[in-house]
Amino acid sequence: MLMLLPGGGLGMNPTMDDMNLIQAQRHLVRDIGEEIDLEIGPGDDDPSFANTPLLGGPSQEPSAEEQGESKQMSMVSEIPNADQDILKAQPAKRKKKVVKRWREEWADTYKWAYVDVKEGTARIFCSVCKEYGRKHRRNPYGNEGSRNMQMSALEEHNNSLLHKEALRLQMASKDKIVVDKPIYVKALMSKTAGSIIEAALKRDPHEAEFIQSVQEAVHALERVIAKNPHYVNIMERLLEPERMIIFRVPWVDDRGETHVNRGFRVHFNQALGPCRGGIRFHPKMNLSVAKFLGFQQTLKNALSPYKLGGAAGGSDFDPKGKSDNEIMRFCQSFMNEIYRYFGTDKDLPSEEMGVGIREMGFLFGQYRRLAGNFQGSFTGPRIFWSGSSLRTEATAYGLVFFARLILAELNKDVKGLRCVVSGYGKIAMHVLEKLVAVGALPITVSDSKGYLVDEDGFDYMKISFLRDLKSQQRSLRDYSKTYARSKYYDEAKPWNERCDFAIPCGSQNEIDQADAINLVNSGCRILVEGSNMPCTPEAVDVLKKANVIIAPAMAAGAGGVVAGEIELNHECNVMHWSPEDFESKLQEAMKQTFHRALKAADDFGYQKESPEVWPR
Repeated sequence: MLMLLPGGGLGMNPTMDDMNLIQAQRHLVRDIGEEIDLEIGPGDDDPSFANTPLLGGPSQEPSAEEQGESKQMSMVSEIPNADQDILKAQPAKRKKKVVKRWREEWADTYKWAYVDVKEGTARIFCSVCKEYGRKHRRNPYGNEGSRNMQMSALEEHNNSLLHKEALRLQMASKDKIVVDKPIYVKALMSKTAGSIIEAALKRDPHEAEFIQSVQEAVHALERVIAKNPHYVNIMERLLEPERMIIFRVPWVDDRGETHVNRGFRVHFNQALGPCRGGIRFHPKMNLSVAKFLGFQQTLKNALSPYKLGGAAGGSDFDPKGKSDNEIMRFCQSFMNEIYRYFGTDKDLPSEEMGVGIREMGFLFGQYRRLAGNFQGSFTGPRIFWSGSSLRTEATAYGLVFFARLILAELNKDVKGLRCVVSGYGKIAMHVLEKLVAVGALPITVSDSKGYLVDEDGFDYMKISFLRDLKSQQRSLRDYSKTYARSKYYDEAKPWNERCDFAIPCGSQNEIDQADAINLVNSGCRILVEGSNMPCTPEAVDVLKKANVIIAPAMAAGAGGVVAGEIELNHECNVMHWSPEDFESKLQEAMKQTFHRALKAADDFGYQKESPEVWPR
């Protein structure tokens, strides 16, 4: 505090100096503005602080405050200038000590907070509010140097409406960057096929995910379209959804604050039968993603042995960090608007990313309450309206069955082969489970922060431990504390690990060009798409040039479609399928899908793909 006093004013008039000191202290508190003061006075961060008064700080005894300040100023006026400089530097050392301790304790909890020095005082700032929000004021705590007061100030700001507003602006800014990203357009040999993509680009130029899925389909069907030019008109009609529903979803959190999210449902095509498709809850959900998922689902359902149309939808609601009551209120509000479009002969929703047994239960409960009947048109939850017993495992098991069919065509056995798996959700965990059952060696899982590799491979006990970590909301890093031969890599992807085949189960575009190069160099010869469109167009080019077999999700991921159809047809009898019966029917359906794809490829002159060199 001595630095705030004019150098020539000390020692001239003790009464005036006392008044100037008090006014300077009050002025400092008023001018703090958006920052949170890190240290004003002693606290419990350092045990020695309790018995050692800080130089220039206010005394804890109000009656002795003026006496201490007057005595301090009179001492300073008698000290030479060199000694005064030493005394001025002492508080800075203590502040540095407190700043270091604060960083160790709170840096991981409050990612937005950072420490900076302003006017010689170390303070805490909010990086989000500084860039995206308005200035905010703190409440004047009396002892902000203590750990408890720091925590109170940080927690109060973290929960403030201004901070939440800045977070929403930050998220909107990130979304804008994704939308404005230029769309990669691949060249086509046929002008006829190219006209389809040009029409889609002209109509929906900003829907990057949808355009990418259209390009994938048109490139795969280029020879088919060349032999059948009338398919161009059919494709143009197919690429325009029959119905797109966009609606608001207001809901109230546990604190009584109202939030508004956006809901989507796209009925893409019902030419073969009623729509079936997933509901996704994810912050990056938008109309482009809903259309891309609906288009992929339409082709996936058409390739399956059942007569079903395609649909998709969801919301930009993020279920992570929300309580059960908050998720229930959101699901009920979501269903209030969309229930009239659901039904056994209209639309059959199923679970997708961010939507599991809990969410589907809330959605179905509200649908039954509004519709006034029990139609059983929801698939996913393993509760009383589901006929089958392996619904949640169906998609993952189908992926492994499809991989075995490919290997059988190449006269290879899955036993002992190393497999790299991405993701940490229900599909990824069931993929690990089935790979172990068939004798393969799964070695990786991943989350949004990095990936875990176990060189010894996962077994049933390790998979159970992974599920415990997830249910307890613990990090994958904790796995390495139990199993020494494992390691967690921050901010990395698993595609550089040595493997024979890979099953990405994360999200769309998780494998870019660099990741594809790493996969090829790691010995990967087969990639089975566990998630919808996991590879970017550039990555697909790299994999194809290296003769890596790509099993597209619309064929390999048909297990969920099979399970849903079995459920729907069997619910009327109120019977329960045994795991053995269900798995047998699932294998048979996946085999039919696989051979239908091979026959279609052979009819139109596509050569059977085979890796040039298979790793030993």
